[in-house]
Amino acid sequence: MKRMPQPIPYQGSKRNIAAQILSLFPNDVYKLIEPFAGSAAVSIRAAYVGKAEYFHLNDLNHPLIHLLESIINTPEQIASEYEHLWNSQLGRERECYDEVRAEFNTRGRPALFLYLLARCVKASVRYNLNGEFNQGPDNRRKGRHPDSMRAEILAVSQLLKGKTILTSVDFRQSIDNLNPLRDLVYLDPPYQGTSGRRDSRYCGGIDFTSLVEFLSELNAKKAMYILSYDGRKGAKVYGEKLPKDLGLIHLEIDAGRSTQSTLLGKAEVTYESLYLSSELYKRLDFDPRELARFSDWNTSPMQLELALL
Repeated sequence: MKRMPQPIPYQGSKRNIAAQILSLFPNDVYKLIEPFAGSAAVSIRAAYVGKAEYFHLNDLNHPLIHLLESIINTPEQIASEYEHLWNSQLGRERECYDEVRAEFNTRGRPALFLYLLARCVKASVRYNLNGEFNQGPDNRRKGRHPDSMRAEILAVSQLLKGKTILTSVDFRQSIDNLNPLRDLVYLDPPYQGTSGRRDSRYCGGIDFTSLVEFLSELNAKKAMYILSYDGRKGAKVYGEKLPKDLGLIHLEIDAGRSTQSTLLGKAEVTYESLYLSSELYKRLDFDPRELARFSDWNTSPMQLELALL
């Protein structure tokens, strides 16, 4: 498989496990809905390998959706604006970063956000209590070269332009036009412990009860969905377990070394949890336990465990 394009660097992106997530899709998905789109890594991969025909990207982070909209619909413009910013920093990288950050917090232009994401520490977004971007730069890097960034932007635009809806609304509203027979919902909400309203990593949060209620609503609609939520790092398990009466199938993926652990100089491995709705499970023409035999799942260090809740 050739490298998937991804112009938006974003900590927590599911780019590294997107192939494993897509292996859980049935073959007749019409529209892929992402209520918590982030960098849209799963939708980009789905378009890249033909796993869905149309896409709905939603995220409460307005600047992020505006950035995705620019990449998809006006790729040449944002690529040129990024190139201008990248060139203007040369020889004064730290000063330029601070100036761009201040301007972004005032004006919110997509190209400014893309530059900040390309240069901030570990692509790790941070916001202050006023909702302003306040992450510092990685002073060892200038960010992705404009030629490479342009190629990534144009590739994503080619994949998604003309077949993508973009919204920035409450996640509950993103399924208003759901067709349970043809659409699949992929959910990647902030994990427990990172979803408080005052957490600096997110401009908003979702509490456990609201998520469970939303999953119950999806079940009532007989929706096909996949949820990425919590997991474990090393021996430490994160988050409260989802209720058994949701009827979910739990898969665990070895997602490699934890980014946060790397920042702290540790070597702990993160295990991502995936949950499949019962309706999706019924539509699959294979047993998920057989995925361990597929080549995509054997790519080190990815592994699979299965447990029925």
